[in-house]
Amino acid sequence: MIGTAAGTFSGLFGVGGGAVIVPMLIALLAYGERLATGTSLAAIVVIAIIAVALQGGAYGNVDIGTALILAVPAIFGIVAGTFIQQRIPERTVSLIFAILLIAVAAEMVLG
Repeated sequence: MIGTAAGTFSGLFGVGGGAVIVPMLIALLAYGERLATGTSLAAIVVIAIIAVALQGGAYGNVDIGTALILAVPAIFGIVAGTFIQQRIPERTVSLIFAILLIAVAAEMVLG
């Protein structure tokens, strides 16, 4: 379930590094939501490889078994999230993403 949700949000919003990259591409470089999401996801591939190498190799903080369990259903979520994102207005995607960021921020502050 966690993997599917992660994949869905990645497909919809480019979450992960996208929580920073996507809003900045939109606000500072006037990217559309879809272009910002795709660009963020491409960047995250490189970022994730380096992060896994450091977290796993240098610090031993990677549970490969759990990562694979999360990754398999996430693939379905990515397909679903991307499918949904391409069929709703970009403004709606931005609004949903903004609500998600506010909710996460509130949880982090109040939680």
